[in-house]
Amino acid sequence: MQENRPELYEEVKLYRHAREREKYDNMADLFALISTLENLEKAYIRDCVTPQEYTAACSKLLVQYKVAFKLVQNDDYPTIDSFVKKFRLDCPAALERIKEDRPITIRDDKGNTSKCIADIVSLFITLMDKLRLEIKAMDELHPDLRDLVDTMNRLSLIPDNFEGKEKVTTWYATLNSMQASDELTESQVRQLLFDLESAYSAFNNLLHSI
Repeated sequence: MQENRPELYEEVKLYRHAREREKYDNMADLFALISTLENLEKAYIRDCVTPQEYTAACSKLLVQYKVAFKLVQNDDYPTIDSFVKKFRLDCPAALERIKEDRPITIRDDKGNTSKCIADIVSLFITLMDKLRLEIKAMDELHPDLRDLVDTMNRLSLIPDNFEGKEKVTTWYATLNSMQASDELTESQVRQLLFDLESAYSAFNNLLHSI
């Protein structure tokens, strides 16, 4: 019988300090995003999700992927292909989606429309996340709301009477009337979050109808 060796049962840690732990957490986040994107592509191909659900989820994942990869990118992983190869990820559909930088349901027109759509999705998500984190100061919400209004105005496929744009523009006017140090009330935060979610859903429906 082999002699018991307690040291063999000790937990092996991947990191020695907080910086190394953050490094592994960032890589895990990127790994999870790519895997999720791959599964989403397969789900859409198999008709397991609606085009609206797919467009919204894919757009959000592509935005999150860009942020996640910047946190991981270094000499060891200069490209996403090198990261995928290192960890033996089988994700051809996800890589194709990352390369095209748009959901398969959205037509490409030399990148201009796709970039506007990606920016709009990113701004919607950022604003809704801020509100959920109870960030309600005018000077913290105003820049993102202004960029959202400007980007929606630049996207020609959005009609002038689009309800979602009207809601966003109305809230932009509300913030413009406030002082930088002013904060939205709890009631306003709740209504703004509801209007943003409605506008975001309407925007995704609009994309599907193109």
